[in-house]
Amino acid sequence: MNWISVCKVNEVADEEPKAVEVEDKKIGVFLIEENYFAVENVCPHAFALLTEGFIEGLTVECPLHEAIFNLETGALESGPGCRDLCTYPVRVENGEVQIQL
Repeated sequence: MNWISVCKVNEVADEEPKAVEVEDKKIGVFLIEENYFAVENVCPHAFALLTEGFIEGLTVECPLHEAIFNLETGALESGPGCRDLCTYPVRVENGEVQIQL
């Protein structure tokens, strides 16, 4: 699989994730304690962008119905999320955040 550049590292900050679209997939890029994570950005319960949610530690809470997901694993930790999130491998190269689909 190829690595795809999705944004520059300075476009993502703690508490300020970046919403991107790659190959018709909505993906959220999060920076937590100097680690980047990329997850499916749309809550599987109802259409809400997780990049607009509430971040606490390694979790993000859906802004609509309070489903809580682990950003590292994609696991649904509580609430009506219906299923785990898709996650994507992330790396940083030459000041760019790259993911694999």
